[in-house]
Amino acid sequence: MFPARGFGPIDFVTTAPAPAWNTRRSVPPVSSRKPDASIVGFRSFNPARVVATLGIIEGRAGASLSLPRKAAPIHRREPVTGFGHPRTNLYGGSPHRTAVRIADLGLDPRIPAILEEQGITELYPPQAEAIGAALAGKNLVLAIPTASGKSLVSYLAILKSVLKGGKALYIVPLRALASEKHEDLKAFEPLGVRVGLTMGDYDRVDPNLEKFDVIIATSERADSLLRHRIGWLKSLTVVVADEVHLINDADRGPTLEITLAKLRQVNPSAQVIALSATIGNSEEIAAWLGAEHVTSEWRPVPLKTGVVFDKKIRFSDDTTRQLTAEADDLAALVDDVISEGGQALVFVNTRKATEGLARKLGSTVRKRLTPKEKEYLEGVSNALVSGQEEATSIAARLGKCLGGGAAFHNAGLTNEQRTLVETQFRKGRVKCIVATTTLGAGLNLPARRVVVRDTSRYDANFGPTPIPVLEIKQMCGRAGRPKYDTVGEAILVAKDEDDVDKLIDEYFKSPPEPIESKLSSEPALRVHTLATIATGHVGTEEELFEFFGRTFFAHQSPVEELRGKVEDVLAFLQREDFINARDGTLKATFFGRRTSDLYIDPLSAVKMRAALEDDREGDFYHLWAACSTPDMPKLYLRRGDYTWVEDKITAEAMTFPVEDYEFMMAEVKTATLFQDWIDERSEDEVTKKFGIGPGDIRRIVDQGVWLMYAMAELGKIFNKKKVMPLTRLMIRIQYGIKEELLDLVQLRGVGRVRARALFGRGLKTLRDLQKANPGDLARIPAIGPALATRITEQLHGKAAMKKLAGQAELGEFG
Repeated sequence: MFPARGFGPIDFVTTAPAPAWNTRRSVPPVSSRKPDASIVGFRSFNPARVVATLGIIEGRAGASLSLPRKAAPIHRREPVTGFGHPRTNLYGGSPHRTAVRIADLGLDPRIPAILEEQGITELYPPQAEAIGAALAGKNLVLAIPTASGKSLVSYLAILKSVLKGGKALYIVPLRALASEKHEDLKAFEPLGVRVGLTMGDYDRVDPNLEKFDVIIATSERADSLLRHRIGWLKSLTVVVADEVHLINDADRGPTLEITLAKLRQVNPSAQVIALSATIGNSEEIAAWLGAEHVTSEWRPVPLKTGVVFDKKIRFSDDTTRQLTAEADDLAALVDDVISEGGQALVFVNTRKATEGLARKLGSTVRKRLTPKEKEYLEGVSNALVSGQEEATSIAARLGKCLGGGAAFHNAGLTNEQRTLVETQFRKGRVKCIVATTTLGAGLNLPARRVVVRDTSRYDANFGPTPIPVLEIKQMCGRAGRPKYDTVGEAILVAKDEDDVDKLIDEYFKSPPEPIESKLSSEPALRVHTLATIATGHVGTEEELFEFFGRTFFAHQSPVEELRGKVEDVLAFLQREDFINARDGTLKATFFGRRTSDLYIDPLSAVKMRAALEDDREGDFYHLWAACSTPDMPKLYLRRGDYTWVEDKITAEAMTFPVEDYEFMMAEVKTATLFQDWIDERSEDEVTKKFGIGPGDIRRIVDQGVWLMYAMAELGKIFNKKKVMPLTRLMIRIQYGIKEELLDLVQLRGVGRVRARALFGRGLKTLRDLQKANPGDLARIPAIGPALATRITEQLHGKAAMKKLAGQAELGEFG
């Protein structure tokens, strides 16, 4: 029921300018045999190393694979997509190769059979280099570009372990990626492998998780499982950390870092496989994890990079191409690739720009559409606009763009809208997507040509700021569709001729930045120090510092650099009654343990406690209290907001002293969004007033639901009288309703719009609905025959009696 905290990118990629690939491994080879010189494109891949390693695994040295002295020519075949790894010629166009067949790895024969159904029979070169360590149960860091097969290596290691009675935890940064991995691994359920998925509600643990052999979880959910002291974590045999380079992320990185450190301490015998983009210092992560290290720039589809100015593309290899379309550089780039049967992915730095440019490019794209494509896209557009329970202007604008074969993609869209855009692009119906640069990592949509218009974006603290090389490379890495393209193109747009060489040098000829631990920030130390103590993971100050010595931060810097900050955090935790510290021992109080279990910042808990102990009542005060916590993202203040926000502060009599008045104004603006939402202002009204999109409303509401739940739970400690009002407020936030609709939204399929429609017809309670004629229900706008039937079915039986008695639990809502 409850949402996941945090939102962020899910995937990093890098570029490789040539089809040849370069694999580096930081451990000594088991064989010194050199690859045959006739194998085109090899620089450091050693087939004999793979043979010898696999032979050791199976106890039959050299018998697992048969590698000919001279490779036979490869015969091209139509590639097939499977497990997110569209398969092409193994060596990206090289006419010769020594194939490493999955059937020869000594695995359960049912595994290669299932993979063959997906079109996967051979390993890519980086996979072949890594598979020996993976199947031998060794820790491994595999740092290679997107679509080069990181996941498959981890899947094979998991399956080998699980089929021998092991248990695996697969950690991902985002829910969408968790669902993708869950679908991938469910393909192996015919082998008896039970695959589970857990994310969301951090205050509850499903006891059924223990029954699964493979559990996929977000980083935060994995951390939450550790906080709840789940016993089966000690029986893990494999831990996979997908997108481990996100340790570099200031918001989510510390959680992943701490989770890995704890899992390694709790279960030191478990194999750890970390999957990463090709970053500047993946060998540091390998050293931290005590892992073998395989890195490569090899890609299934070679990537050609360049910069455009005045319709002339200058590529990194000094070749050029002249665009002929009579349009500006962007429109010419898009028209050029579509005319050749390709698609384009364009990145810009603001949401407003995504919409404006998609609308502008739509006129270019539409000229290239066939009559059937136009008819199809008009149908998609009409379905989008008419299929919404609550119409919004952003949906209408998106629908208009879709009708022209172009679309915008930004965080203001709902998940459903973004999924629609992505699906139509994958089908080849939408020819061009314009997305924000902040979504570059999460937009897993390969296109023949990627265009990055903006290489800087606005930072609230520093103004226009250059986008890191790492991010530009991940955007460019989307170029090249393995199923369709023999080459991908990534093009930056220069503002003037002098920028051309500068952009090539800075973004295509420079390595990505190294990643760094972000654990030393005060909020991260607050959260994870309390959690480490509350779970009993450490019991003394000495043990606490010894634990921090196991982190990636301590691997990069002396752990003593943390000591002063940790001591300050310990003083804060003791002062605010989260822990008792006596004679060097550390023990969490009940308040401390509950705060840790609720997965909130201790500073948020302090602010909630103050609000609970305050005599003030009313919705807005408690909405503001939740918005004042560090766990709630604040809305930016625009120039036109100051007057009405100050009027709101006066109207609500918020006259207490604050440290930062402008920051408080942002909190009040955010709280006002919640008030408008529960007062049933329409989505369109809310988006226009606050300058956000429907997708933002969903994310803010999800976080508000969780924080209000946490405040209600802490109310059981500090003020029981406020528990029920806060619980009702939480449900109202979840649905965006006035209190009078609380009864009706217990029904599945009934949200704010339909509940209001029922209420408007005099059907104000579940008992009213139970007495209603199904035919009359079906005639109510927004209800219809199908939903009327489902409502009638829900109002009969034991569950209905419970609801009618007013005993429904929160988990039963909607």
